Amino acid sequence: MTTLILARHGETDWNRNGIWQGHGDPPLNALGREQAAALAERLHGSGLQAIYSSDLKRATETAEFVSRATGLAVMRHAGLREVDVGSWTGLTLAEIAERFPGMEHHDGEPHETFDARVLATLTEIASRHSDERVIVVTHGGVVRSLQRAMLGEPLPVLENGGTYVVRYTGQTFAQE
Repeated sequence: MTTLILARHGETDWNRNGIWQGHGDPPLNALGREQAAALAERLHGSGLQAIYSSDLKRATETAEFVSRATGLAVMRHAGLREVDVGSWTGLTLAEIAERFPGMEHHDGEPHETFDARVLATLTEIASRHSDERVIVVTHGGVVRSLQRAMLGEPLPVLENGGTYVVRYTGQTFAQE
């Protein structure tokens, strides 16, 4: 059985200001760096054997804090990126409503494609680390995508710097 600790990256100014990030690449803000440091402190000495991260800056910066605390290298994986929200990237809900009246869904990556990408990536990582404990630093949408696959619906959005632990056995993910 493999344990995956999915961690949401620390806060960015875009998070704070309600701006859709998607594949946008803002860095962590001061609070985000504090959240990343707190995550690293919680995980120090927890028996991690690998660190994976989305290749977007906010996730890799968070993962680097864990790397410094554990001595493990960060393995970046584009499959762990947030959903691509297309032309909504960098906009608030008010700006989206103004620029795209009546548009109910972004014009980026379709949810089905996103969910398939997330499940394939997490399955690949879990399969590569049989019976190990691995942290995956990623995005809120990635965590919610896995929750949809496991539970049929997502749970509330994970807070920045928060974790969600799952077990992987025989091609199946389950909540810890």
